[in-house]
Amino acid sequence: MVKKLILASALFWIASFAYARATTFYVDAMHGADTSNGISRHTAWKTLSRVNRAHLAPGDQVLFKSGDVWHGSLVPDASGSPKHPIVFARYGNGPLPLIAAGGKAKDAVRLYNVQYVEVRDLAITNHGRTAAIRRGVDVVLDNFGTAHHIVIEDLYIHDVNGTPKQKDDGGIVFQSLGRKIPSRFDGLYIRRNIIWKVDRSGIVARSSNVARSRWFPSLHVVISDNFLDNIGGDGIVPWTTEGAVVKWNIAKRCSQRFHQYNAGIWEWSADDTFFTMNESFDTKGTRDGEGFDCDYNSRGTHFYRNFSHNNDGGFMLICTPINHSTAENAGNSGSVVNDNISHDDKGLLVNLSSAWNVTVKNNRFFVGPHDHVAFLMNKWGGWSNHVWFLDNSFSIKGNGSVTFGHGIKRLRNGLYRIAPGWGGATDIHFDGNTYSGTVFNWPRQSTAPEKHKPQSVDMNWASEPMFNPRHPLEYPAYLKAHHAWMVRLFQKVFPKGPMTPSARSVHTVTNDVK
Repeated sequence: MVKKLILASALFWIASFAYARATTFYVDAMHGADTSNGISRHTAWKTLSRVNRAHLAPGDQVLFKSGDVWHGSLVPDASGSPKHPIVFARYGNGPLPLIAAGGKAKDAVRLYNVQYVEVRDLAITNHGRTAAIRRGVDVVLDNFGTAHHIVIEDLYIHDVNGTPKQKDDGGIVFQSLGRKIPSRFDGLYIRRNIIWKVDRSGIVARSSNVARSRWFPSLHVVISDNFLDNIGGDGIVPWTTEGAVVKWNIAKRCSQRFHQYNAGIWEWSADDTFFTMNESFDTKGTRDGEGFDCDYNSRGTHFYRNFSHNNDGGFMLICTPINHSTAENAGNSGSVVNDNISHDDKGLLVNLSSAWNVTVKNNRFFVGPHDHVAFLMNKWGGWSNHVWFLDNSFSIKGNGSVTFGHGIKRLRNGLYRIAPGWGGATDIHFDGNTYSGTVFNWPRQSTAPEKHKPQSVDMNWASEPMFNPRHPLEYPAYLKAHHAWMVRLFQKVFPKGPMTPSARSVHTVTNDVK
């Protein structure tokens, strides 16, 4: 026992001594010198190469001078410790320090097999002469195991011309790779970043552990308060996660250039993902083109109080290939979509393909005077079953319909040949829904469908806060104002509902189907 106490005491003093030596290093692109020691503003380093070869220790900080520009890539290789992360940030006032990879490297910032690292308050670009695999920030675990506490926040990532050939390039990418040692994140925080004019994806993941036979999901992943605008393909896509939280993000103008089945905010191969208070709008195209998507190999996904508007493909896609096996693909079950707002979405309000045990409840749909929208049931190798459409409200100035996809293959524009009714879908419960306006093929309900008085909610678009991503330093004020605007909007539309959502505020009406 005495030996153990002595050993513990020695380790404590070693750790304390290591942190006592924690150093703040300064980097000045104009007046620094790599031959300096870097430990003061007057003896700052100059280049990214000097930073990359530094032997950083837990608690160290590397601060880049505001307003300066570095051409190249930031590629640190050191990890911090649980209480003493390594931090990369800025010093001084003025424009954010800029790391410009110039298309000469795949990644402007690359964190490879490290943990307890925080990166914040930097501007990042990676634009080359022609499109290629490029990223602003790439966080990679490769045969690493579990990495803890990685923070990517308050970055301004813009002008990254990636390629449409794969989804895992663009703004921020997090990857968990490796066949020998499965890798995952435990504590990954992506928050308050501006991502503007990037291809193909805004925030996206990649993993070697998506198959259920190798399932090793990342934990405690939080994607919050990010602003995305003018994205070539997908907006935000977590995958191979368990219990991820995606909240208060704004995804504007996604799928602007690559119409290869993209959506604004969605998940894939993820369990118990919770989406709340996100705004997704102006997504282009009808492949898929929805504001939100609940995709396959996922269980227990929950969309609560999100705002979708003016998306070409509609509000929500819920899908899976039905010919799944439990060893590889868990399908799509236990999904809940409740208390959301869809306003002036085009095409398909809800597109349900082959999923089961789904609840779509208490949502508010507002359809514009020139729009023809539909609830669509289609099959991806089979039909959906055990579906509840309950207590939704449809205020339709144009017209709407309930249809199924006639035939499996999509048309060239991504849409389906349609016919009235639910098609081959079974155990579909449609009850308590109300509507105004014209609806075709309205299905039977346990109670007669109630036609309410025409409803309209003054969206007061003029009062919606606006943000120009050319001015990143104005983002904190915009974000605060946007939060308040979203709260007021939901209070108008759901005056009796709670404004503080719980992760499971609606209990699904059936048990999860395994």
